[in-house]
Amino acid sequence: MKHMTRFGLSLAGALLLAAPALAQTKWNLPAAYPPDNFHTENLNAFAKDVADATGGKLQVTVHANASLFKAPEIKRAVQTGQAQVGEVLMSLHENEDPVYGLDVVPFLATSFDQSKKLWDVQKPAIEKKFASQGLMLLFAVPWPPQGIFAKKDINTVEDLKGVKWRSYNPGTARIAELVGAQPVTVQAADLPQALATGVVNTFMTSGATGYDAKVWESLTHFYDTQAWIPKNLTFVNKAAFDALDKPTQEAVLKAARTAEERGWKTAQEKTKWYVDQMTAKGMKIQPPSAELKAGLQKVGEQLTQDWLKKAGPDGQAIIDSYKKAAM
Repeated sequence: MKHMTRFGLSLAGALLLAAPALAQTKWNLPAAYPPDNFHTENLNAFAKDVADATGGKLQVTVHANASLFKAPEIKRAVQTGQAQVGEVLMSLHENEDPVYGLDVVPFLATSFDQSKKLWDVQKPAIEKKFASQGLMLLFAVPWPPQGIFAKKDINTVEDLKGVKWRSYNPGTARIAELVGAQPVTVQAADLPQALATGVVNTFMTSGATGYDAKVWESLTHFYDTQAWIPKNLTFVNKAAFDALDKPTQEAVLKAARTAEERGWKTAQEKTKWYVDQMTAKGMKIQPPSAELKAGLQKVGEQLTQDWLKKAGPDGQAIIDSYKKAAM
């Protein structure tokens, strides 16, 4: 009898120890950028905040550098439940819906203040689109402003004619078309190899991506055009979120708010740091010439018209709201 009691107590203890493990929920978060990119670091901080707030009840594992899914596959993977949460460059999905491409219309929003105002008027449309796809937005974080990386002097848009231009979304592919460059689709994780093998030799991106790809090993110039400020979106499968208990849901939403604030602050702080690092590596950093800027402005006007044609009255309403907020 004594033996049975001891056995019963041992069994009860084992079950109690196992209970937290049984209650633990694990989420996978695929991301497209290197582990030391500030977006990925922010995701890891978000995951830690969630784990700390829930006492380890919800564990989020970040899979960096497109190791779990390639960048264009992440959104679909979260929609279908192959991953519970994910991060993507918003404009990657512009072909699906024009609303995803608004923040990469050149020269529409070129400062962080303007970019935040644009996001505020764009966000409800993104949330509505996500809701129709079984997704829920958690937070958005900007990149530093976009500039042109090249291996030669670029004084006018005509100097871009014939270059091997890296495109990473519909907008950058359209720019190549308008300036007569050869567009080559290359996602961030594949950029170092594309540069090393000469697949691309010119492109427009942020100082962050340039730094991650060690562009100074292949290219020589960076023109700080500040053409646009794209954003990454982090979002969750709505069914996975709904399956959480209320306190855990609140912990996720609180961690998301913190991640958004931290991400915007870091993007602004890092902008100068990336430029300084590239300068130290011997890259020639300069503002665009008046002629190049004027040519890019024309490209921007064309892309704005293109976007409005695709987006229709709903898109025009967003642009009008933004212009009113930016006044």
